[in-house]
Amino acid sequence: MLFTSLGLSEPILKAITETGYTQPTPIQAKAIPLVLEGKDVLAAAQTGTGKTAGFTLPLLERMVQNHKPIGTHKGQPKRHIRALILTPTRELAAQIAENVEMYAKYLPYKSTVVFGGVNINRQINVMKQGIDILIATPGRLLDLCSQKVVDLSKVEILVLDEADRMLDMGFIHDMKKVVKLIPKNRQTLLFSATFSKEIKVLASGFQTNPNLVEVAAQNKTADRIAQLVHPVDKKKKKDLLVKLISDGQWKQVLVFTRTKHGANKLCEHLEQEGIKSAAIHGNKSQGARTKALANFKANSIRVLVATDIAARGIDIDMLPHVVNFELPNVAEDYVHRIGRTGRAGREGEAVSLVCVDENDYLRGIERLIAQKIPSIVVAGFEVDPSIVAEPINQGGGRGRRGGGGGQSRGNNNSGSRGSNNRGRSENSDKKSSNSRNRSRSRNRSTSRNNSSDS
Repeated sequence: MLFTSLGLSEPILKAITETGYTQPTPIQAKAIPLVLEGKDVLAAAQTGTGKTAGFTLPLLERMVQNHKPIGTHKGQPKRHIRALILTPTRELAAQIAENVEMYAKYLPYKSTVVFGGVNINRQINVMKQGIDILIATPGRLLDLCSQKVVDLSKVEILVLDEADRMLDMGFIHDMKKVVKLIPKNRQTLLFSATFSKEIKVLASGFQTNPNLVEVAAQNKTADRIAQLVHPVDKKKKKDLLVKLISDGQWKQVLVFTRTKHGANKLCEHLEQEGIKSAAIHGNKSQGARTKALANFKANSIRVLVATDIAARGIDIDMLPHVVNFELPNVAEDYVHRIGRTGRAGREGEAVSLVCVDENDYLRGIERLIAQKIPSIVVAGFEVDPSIVAEPINQGGGRGRRGGGGGQSRGNNNSGSRGSNNRGRSENSDKKSSNSRNRSRSRNRSTSRNNSSDS
């Protein structure tokens, strides 16, 4: 099956083509047709199965099909929120916003993301300009609603992503408050890791005769991929990477960074060391990204430095080495990163350079893949035990269609879906209302037992 057979319009297909994808994942193939028919969908799918595109693509298509001319009363915003995507943490909210921006590239819709922990005034200013698609965490959304900045009375499509996590984090009351602000005559898409009893009860209150969609988790790493961790101080990572490439005589290496700026800086350092390389990320034009990938495949450059979003669609059968210069903050992304080596029956090597700041991320990854990754300290790059872990800068402040709205990612020191540490990224959202915080505390002790660990 190809994306072209799913009934998506040309602007959306053009954006998909630019990502390098041609075939939908199982969750996309099952969910997209149902959503396009206007049905409510209850889907069991974990992060890493392609679920974000599974609701983003048909959501955009439904908005195209139900086209409404932009224009309104004098003195009011020209746009109103037609689609709301609710998600538990700022990291997930930011990732979904990137997907919406990417797939809506050739559509006239404006989107933004709002979450706690950043200045609310900037988000207020963006919302006043008018937004078609809003991605939000529950606490900050209700804060904006209470200030009469956000109007949800015209929402046509509601997406509850990672609903089990929202239950686990005590957001049930906030979710119910949000739903009360949305028209009953709407389409509701609910995504969860499992069809637990609590999720089914939740769905029964929010959805109308939902169609069930379920796909198997894909969190196992291939046996043919040799995984290795090199503990190293953050400031020594660049030099260690140069040593690994030079001593190992690596000819083709795909290196992952968390941020666009980090990708540029690392590429500059490698070039200074005589290692021909190129960076691809969201700030690069499609032409530049296509050229860099072509040169990489042709072995005219040795190292391709990429962010997760930009690396989507990269498919190189004989890629021998993948390096996590920085671990991803979402554990499932690790599986996708290293899965780009060891293809077509060949062996591959996945190396992660891990500083003390990333130890929680590493533990989350090891929980997810259910194995301990071998760790080897490279001589001359021993870790300084006096260095204390610091919060990780996720490289926020990215501009978005619709003017942004406080898009910096939260500092978060765990990559596991089921980890309590992931929940801390939403602490500022929780603190936004004492009454909500108390209700979550009462709820957390019972609902956490029902969440699914990856």
